[in-house]
Amino acid sequence: MPATKHVSDADHAIVIGSGLGGLSAAMRLGAKGWRVTVIDKLDVPGGRGSSITQEGHRFDLGPTIVTVPQSLRDLWATCGRDFDKDVALKPVDPFYEVRWPDGSNFTVRQSTEAMKAEIARLSPGDVAGYETFLKDSEKRYWFGYENLGRRPMHKLWDLIKVLPTFGMLRADRSVYQHAARRVQDERLRMALSFHPLFIGGDPFNVTSMYILVSQLEKEFGVHYAIGGVAAIAQAMAQVIEGQGGAFRMNTEVDEIVVENGEAKGVRLASGEVLRAGLVVSNADAGHTYMRLLRNHKRKRWTDAHVKSRRWSMGLFVWYFGTKGTKGMWSDVGHHTIINAPRYKGLVEDIFLKGKLAKDMSLYIHRPSITDPTVAPEGDDTFYALSPVPHLKHANPVDWQAMEEPYRQSVLEVLEESMPGIGDRIGPSLVFTPETFRDRYLSPWGAGFSIEPRILQSAWFRPHNISEEVKGLFLVGAGTHPGAGVPGVIGSAEVMAKLAPDAPRARREAEPAERLAAE
Repeated sequence: MPATKHVSDADHAIVIGSGLGGLSAAMRLGAKGWRVTVIDKLDVPGGRGSSITQEGHRFDLGPTIVTVPQSLRDLWATCGRDFDKDVALKPVDPFYEVRWPDGSNFTVRQSTEAMKAEIARLSPGDVAGYETFLKDSEKRYWFGYENLGRRPMHKLWDLIKVLPTFGMLRADRSVYQHAARRVQDERLRMALSFHPLFIGGDPFNVTSMYILVSQLEKEFGVHYAIGGVAAIAQAMAQVIEGQGGAFRMNTEVDEIVVENGEAKGVRLASGEVLRAGLVVSNADAGHTYMRLLRNHKRKRWTDAHVKSRRWSMGLFVWYFGTKGTKGMWSDVGHHTIINAPRYKGLVEDIFLKGKLAKDMSLYIHRPSITDPTVAPEGDDTFYALSPVPHLKHANPVDWQAMEEPYRQSVLEVLEESMPGIGDRIGPSLVFTPETFRDRYLSPWGAGFSIEPRILQSAWFRPHNISEEVKGLFLVGAGTHPGAGVPGVIGSAEVMAKLAPDAPRARREAEPAERLAAE
């Protein structure tokens, strides 16, 4: 990556963090005339969407799917580029398979008819209820995603205006409560309600607005980027560099420089100060306020207020390669979800009790089914993800002691679906909540920042335009609209509606504007 070029402070924007939210923000700022410097403590762009390669096996560390490719195409178009020329997306269908301990399973597909056939196979009496659930999902998609999620929510009036719609759509009900009103089979209730776990939410407490995910999947499908999400991040970095932007990798920001209540740049851990006319933080919102603004008096996002929020769960992720397994376990596709015997009880242990339970649910990612670049010929690459408590509970899990025993427990669960896998494991890497805390600077190792409960969503979340400091903007999972690839990319879209054009771009536009007025 090239070094930062000299530009006037007024036209210079700094983006802290090169996750997908930060990269999206940098692209949009570049399109608005800013000369952008992106700073990140990691060695490559992408944040949680980066990858690590061991012995020819590429481990995609975070997000694994793209559910709204149009958001990426719109982002590229804003920069005068064509997303599909830079990134190869491949649709995945079936989307994923859900498995239960009793041996039953449920295959999720894009076709409504195929889904109704699956419902009928499991529980014939629930087909009509599922059709109603789909209509419910579509209503919430248009309101919650296309409307609310794509516009600023930093003014109280923005919230007040939508309260009647929230009431009409019964946003006070949880995702699980809503699913339970539509279908009777407990397996289907789980299959229609677990999606908040993908963005760090407790399905039994997160607002039912999040059933919109079912419509999101149906509308756009589920896609995989050849090369993983890291390939998208690399393509974003190339767009930013093409705009004249630059990257400072292996570099940590220690503090946001504030002068007279306005962000004027950043101080690096080395002591170096970089000045700018605008600052965007893609660091976790909690880290931004508690660490990067620790010397600035805050009115709303004080340390006490940040600590009082409910935080998303932690994640235990085991990345591993297997040798000579291509063609084995043919029933295990690209995405598989293995359920524990308990649903509600396990979720309560994770979110409310902070207890590392003996049973577990796993999300198994097998990208080598779709992408030949992810593993050596004849091999497979996997990751197995288990939701676990974050580190903020009264008695946090000691992962130094529990990492290996828990990995062994994960292997035992995997052996049930893929017999003999333990004998074929090659390179291996484990991330625990402590890794998320230290690698990504995630408060308490939370996997998805602040949990998306109803009183922690929209206006109640840290705003995209900071309430504390002028000239500071926030993007990423901890701000509006929330976590997940569409959410963090959307946060940059909202940010760009609030951030001004670069002063140089405004000056250049003035003659044309005056001429048009005359």
